[in-house]
Order: sequence, then C-alpha cells, then structure tokens
Amino acid sequence: MTPALLGSFLGMMAGGVPVAIAMAGSALVYIWLTGELPPSVVVHRMISGIDSFPLLAVPFFILAGNLMNNAGITNRIYNFALSLVGWLKGGLGHVNILGSVIFAGMSGTAIADAAGLGTIEIKAMRDHGYDLGFSVGVTAASATLGPIIPPSLPFVIYGMMANVSVGQLFLAGIVPGAVMALLMMGTVAYYAHKYGWGSDIRFEWHRMGKAFLELGIVIGFPLALWVAIRLGAGFNVAIGIGLLLLLAADWKWRFDAVLPIMTPVLLIGGMTTGVFTPTEGAIAACVWALFLGLVWYRTLKWRMLVKVSMDTIETTATVLFIVAAASIFGWLLTATRVTDMVAEWVLAFTHTPWVFLLLANLLMLFVGCFLEPTAAILILVPVLMPVIQQLHIDPVHFGLVMVLNLMIGLLHPPMGMVLFVLARVANLSIEKTTMAIVPWLVPLLFSLILITYVPQISLWLPKAFF
Repeated sequence: MTPALLGSFLGMMAGGVPVAIAMAGSALVYIWLTGELPPSVVVHRMISGIDSFPLLAVPFFILAGNLMNNAGITNRIYNFALSLVGWLKGGLGHVNILGSVIFAGMSGTAIADAAGLGTIEIKAMRDHGYDLGFSVGVTAASATLGPIIPPSLPFVIYGMMANVSVGQLFLAGIVPGAVMALLMMGTVAYYAHKYGWGSDIRFEWHRMGKAFLELGIVIGFPLALWVAIRLGAGFNVAIGIGLLLLLAADWKWRFDAVLPIMTPVLLIGGMTTGVFTPTEGAIAACVWALFLGLVWYRTLKWRMLVKVSMDTIETTATVLFIVAAASIFGWLLTATRVTDMVAEWVLAFTHTPWVFLLLANLLMLFVGCFLEPTAAILILVPVLMPVIQQLHIDPVHFGLVMVLNLMIGLLHPPMGMVLFVLARVANLSIEKTTMAIVPWLVPLLFSLILITYVPQISLWLPKAFF
C-alpha cells in the first residue's frame, strides 16, 4: 500500500492542494484503504506531532520578528548599515546585504527579512537610480541569510526532527552566514565595477566613527561579560551591569542600532552559557523587543500589539499545521519502511559521503522548489537521517546544508515565497522577478558547495563551545 500513500500525496500536490492538506489527506487515504487503523489515528498523531517543548520557540521567534518590524527597528538597522558601508562603490547593494545580516539575528525567517527590510531597501535603491532588477536580485539573495544566521526557525524544526542540539545549530550558522555575506558583497563589487557605480553617501569620519563605535560596543559587550564572570561576578549580576551600561551609552550618544543588534548576542550568549534553552531564548527575544518598542524607543503603541499578535497567530497556525500534517505523514513513511528502503537504495548506490552529499543537494534543491521549507524538513529528515548516520556525516553539518538548499528554493517558482513577496513589493511580474534573481544563484550555489564540502566552516564554532 506504499504506492497509495505516495501516489495520493503527489496527486493532491499536482492538483494544487496545499501541502499540509495533501500530507494529512494522503495519510487518511492510506489508513482508509488498509483498514488496519481507525481514522482517528490521524488526529492523534497530528496533535502529538506539535506537542513538543522545542516547538514553543516557533511562535515566540515569529512574534519577536514582527515586533522588530512594527517598532521601526528596521529603519535603524538600515541607517546603521548605510553609515558603515554606504560610502563604498555600489553602496546600497552592500547596505542591503549588511542590513540583512543584522536583521537575520532577530527575525529567523527569510520572508520577514524580505518583507521588512526589502520594502525599505528596494525603494531606496530605486530612488538612487539602481536598476530595479538588480535591487530585487540582491534583496532576494540577502534574504536567504535570515534562517542561516541565528536565531532560525528552520533550525528549530530540524533540531526537533533530527534530535540535534538547537544551540549547536545556531552556532553552526554564524560562520557560513558570514561567508555567504562576503560572497554576496563581492558580487555587488563586481557589478559596481562593471557598470561604473559610485558611492551613495559621502565618506565622513564622524559618521564612520559612530558606526564603528556602535559595532565595537556590540562586540565588546560579550567580551566584557566573559571577563566579569571570570573575575567572579555571577552571570545575572554581570549581564545586569552590562545592560545598564548599554542603556546609558545608547541614551548619551543617541546610538540607533546598538540595542537592536544586541539581540542575537544576548540569544547566543544565553544559550551557549546554559542560562536558557532556545525556547526560553525566544521568549527573551520577545521581552527585549517589547522593551525596545514600548519603553526605550516608544515607537510601538499598545494598539499596534493587536495587529502584531494577529499576524503572529496567523503565521504560527500555518507553520504548526504543516508540522502536524507532516508528523502523521512521516510516521507512516517510517511505518511502511519507506525510509529504510531509501537508505538501502542509496547505500547500494554509493558508500562515499561526498557522492551522497551531491545527490542529497540535488534532491533538496529540487524539493525546495515545490515544498515550503518546514514541510520539506519534516519529510526529508526521517528519510535521509538513517543514511547520514551510516555514512557518519555530522547531523549539525547536514542541517546547515539542508536549510541552505531549502532557502535557495524560496527564490524559485512555483512555491518560492520570497519570490512572491518581492514581486509584490517591487510591483514586478513573477517572470521578471525570477530573471532578476537568476544571476544571484551564482554566489548562493558557490556558498552551498563550500559549506557542503568544507564542514569545518559549519562545525568550528559548535565544537569550540560544546
């Protein structure tokens, strides 16, 4: 009856049925045809699939990203990036990428990055005379950094499915995110040289000095915290004193970006030192975002919280419904030994890890074009995990490879959500938006090759801290 399960799923997908309903529906068809289990099993398995403590991080990270977007913090990030790299040739292209790197440390999703910063960046680049296709392409490429640089919703889902530490996955994304950003900025520099683009703001020592001072405070905060703890101060006392100093500096010097940029520093620092779990870290991110929006900057009104909450509920319901549907589908794939058959077939074909990684990349790139990343992770992890265990491939490294593949899939029709968001933001057709993104696949695919075949890029930080 395995063909009935897979055939009904593919048939529903081909008929335009949403992926979550297709997964739950095909499971129901299989149970009805076999008659071995009551249909209520579908409901029970779907409920148990989302009855998970790590999954509580999902709504809170979504809420934190929505709060940052609605509190006007994206404008502060954009202005900081403009001060830091806007004077380079092709300045706003570099600003686009650096802004995405910073915002990635708050939102955890590519779609939030594209919708939040993308609106500001594309308008600014259009006003400065940049080609609209280039503006859309660089915005789409930089949006893929959202789930690579921690925090990351796909990493939370993968960690739950693969039984891998979410903290290690978060740390593993930092260096690959930096590598991807540098390759994208190199691509901007190439286009700037090719078309003779200049800078977009005048170089000013005062502006640069303030930006570097802000950056120095962000980098120096965890170092000062580490020194304080080494000298005998408790973690809570040290972080309390550090936050007071940050608030004082932000008030006196009128820094716009120090406190928002501090979000990923607090998250990663708290998780690596064991102060809180990723789920508790997501709650901490929400509290920090509320503090910045309501108390410090006062750009977030209580009335706006209703809209933010409704947007969060809508997005969370979509994600968790996909997780619930995928749980019953994945359970049946395991029960029907589809995962074992796939593992046997792959191992009969090759026992070489690099060949398997090549095949897995091709599979995930293809799947990413048709499935939403959450659904793809939930389906592919049970299928591929037995193989990577037998080939002794590190699951943390493979998690980075999987998520990057699926983020590239977000840029392609027919299911590329980033593609659709940017087409709406830029008021372009899907066809023209797709063509604008194509040149940016070069740095993305080169990054994928590096991260796939040089695992130390991903594993250096997790091994250092864990």
